[in-house]
Amino acid sequence: MSRIICIANQKGGVGKTTTAVNLATALAVAERKTLLVDCDPQGNATTGVGINKSELSKNLYHGLIQKEPVQNLIIDTVMAFLKLLPASIDLFGAEVELISEENRETILKELLRPIADDYDYILLDCPPSLSLLTINALSAAHSLLIPLQCEFYALEGIGQLLYTFKRIKRLNPGLTIEGVLLTMFDKRNNLSYQVAEDAEKFFDNLVFKTRIPRNVKLGEAPSFGKPIILYDITSQGARSYLELAKEIMNDGRKRHA
Repeated sequence: MSRIICIANQKGGVGKTTTAVNLATALAVAERKTLLVDCDPQGNATTGVGINKSELSKNLYHGLIQKEPVQNLIIDTVMAFLKLLPASIDLFGAEVELISEENRETILKELLRPIADDYDYILLDCPPSLSLLTINALSAAHSLLIPLQCEFYALEGIGQLLYTFKRIKRLNPGLTIEGVLLTMFDKRNNLSYQVAEDAEKFFDNLVFKTRIPRNVKLGEAPSFGKPIILYDITSQGARSYLELAKEIMNDGRKRHA
């Protein structure tokens, strides 16, 4: 059965989609069957793996709202072990339309149920808000991965996310924390080390050993529609996401709350 990992933080600009795209491709490089589900109406994870949203006739919206079978929504990427369930701006409308639906918090979970045994990993990239789409992702997931940027006010807002996490456990009692990932880590900056220290005090053993650095190549890759591993596999950013994938595969479910 798949391990379904929700990647969420309601604060924008923390490296959430960068992590979803590059962790998914790193797992695929390790020949793990991986599905990346783009739950963000901006569709950045979709374009991040080289898919042109305007050329798609169906996306996650059609599964959530129009009850299109999930098998009809999944598309290939350039990587043999990586598939994509894409998003587009249509998902903005889904937020409103889902409100009147019965069991609206678990529609994504039900949509993914038929393919739960088809992949080793399913990664859910969420919008930068605690929206109904994010709640659906948390309800569908086995675990939550929290990207945390190494900047001022990094821990601000995490309390709200953890509060939501605890409330979602009523709907999804098995939900755990996969880990906290430090992003935009700058070895030259004392602030990065301070944030890392604070995070380790706050989250204890839930912080990943891997730290994602500030890296020019990581910032450039999305503009070429490529994950960092395909854009520059020798870069520090690529090496970091390969290390993160290894850490997740090796640790299994040891790091959980």
